[in-house]
Amino acid sequence: MKLLVFLFSCCFSSLLYAQPAAYQEHIAAAENLYKQGDYTASASRYSAAFETFGWKGYMPDRFNAARAWAMAGVPDSAYFNLFRIVEKNGYDDQGALDAEPAFSSMRAQPRWAELCQRVKANQPTMPELSKELQVILVEDQRYRSIMDSVNTQFGWNSDEMQAILKKMNQVDLENTTRVAQILDTHGWLGNQEVGAQGNQAIFLVIQHANINIQEKYLPMMREAQKAGKARGADLALLEDRVLMRNGKKQIYGSQLSTDSKTNKTYFFPIEDVDHVDERRAAVGLQPIAEYAQYFGITWDAATIEDNKNRKVPPAELRRKH
Repeated sequence: MKLLVFLFSCCFSSLLYAQPAAYQEHIAAAENLYKQGDYTASASRYSAAFETFGWKGYMPDRFNAARAWAMAGVPDSAYFNLFRIVEKNGYDDQGALDAEPAFSSMRAQPRWAELCQRVKANQPTMPELSKELQVILVEDQRYRSIMDSVNTQFGWNSDEMQAILKKMNQVDLENTTRVAQILDTHGWLGNQEVGAQGNQAIFLVIQHANINIQEKYLPMMREAQKAGKARGADLALLEDRVLMRNGKKQIYGSQLSTDSKTNKTYFFPIEDVDHVDERRAAVGLQPIAEYAQYFGITWDAATIEDNKNRKVPPAELRRKH
């Protein structure tokens, strides 16, 4: 039995939603169409991707959609996507906006000045620490981003995968040591202090740390969420991870595992499973049926009953993860 690794796109993981396969298919097609110079078709495929995702989209995809709409001569749609990532994702990279040739025709417009004003407002008050955390975020994802392909090519128990896991664990240890120092010195830092990427780095490093670290900083994250410095969806994942590791039922249904004998993916037991969607909605997570679909699980009465009857994994198994 192996615990699924929850992957988050480097620097742009604020959604914490499992996107449907059609989303990535549309995104790949949109990128190819943009390279071919068919900007209108590219922009339309980006919109199709967002539609499959309940009109949500990852930050780089929204940025690229804005590029496509700008090159297609539809600035209103370009602005819509740019303002979306500024307002929803805390986008703060003025340099990238200034350097993007696709936006050259928009820079003399009043809305461009308004956009830049809002981007500036998102820029962190602790820029050096923000930059350090961005590097930590990239390192956190470096090996996780290739685990699926390594697993597909060589298998979970292969020497290649074990080498990846060893490197990842070493990076996690180094990142945890530094983030713990930051938290002990400054407390939980939000978007205003270190930007959206820095804030995400803090959460992910703690989410990937050992149980002692998670239990130590979970109360701090709860207070940060109340103060608007941590997202409810992030906190939900950490709450579930700690509960699962302590042999208790999870609350939000974020934690899954795959049975190595049957290769079947399943949810760790969920408390009051019949009302899990209400709890997920309260913190901004998608319905569990949509989340399950991403992992090839059909969430129906049989799944619910199976989850109710499944035992929480024994302590010796939990320690392996």
